[in-house]
Amino acid sequence: MTLADCDRVAEIRVRGWQSAYRGLIPQSYLDGLSVAEDAERRRGHLAQAGAGVVNLVAEVVGGEVVGWACHGPYRDGELLTHDAELYAVYVHPEHLGQGTGQALLAESVARCAAAGHGRLLLWVLKGNGRARRFYERAGFEADGAEEPFEVDGVTVPEVRYARALPG
Repeated sequence: MTLADCDRVAEIRVRGWQSAYRGLIPQSYLDGLSVAEDAERRRGHLAQAGAGVVNLVAEVVGGEVVGWACHGPYRDGELLTHDAELYAVYVHPEHLGQGTGQALLAESVARCAAAGHGRLLLWVLKGNGRARRFYERAGFEADGAEEPFEVDGVTVPEVRYARALPG
């Protein structure tokens, strides 16, 4: 991912939230998401990405960015561990079901394994059945950890998934 990709990645992320999280996160929050504000955050994150943080984009023929993934060290509160964390995988809603998410996930898994991480962990909304099935088909399993976060006064539970990495 480059700075030039940030606007498109923000669009993918915002449209992904608005599509995937409808009914799981308050609609008022989803309606208030701003592509421009998210793009600015993406630029800031990219400029300050710490060691080991990797942003990947998927492009179709012609160069249009249709997906984004980000991974790096697992964050346990303020501490970084030896495990890796998949921070995000988003595919533009118009390109779902075409293998883009699988390709991004496979590349993140391969890169985390090559970096010597023993496990790849991620957090997913408990009620997001589609995403949970996606990760389960890729060899991830819920490990029993749950953590809520609050959105517009509503508690939204997340569950943690883990997968052992080869090597």
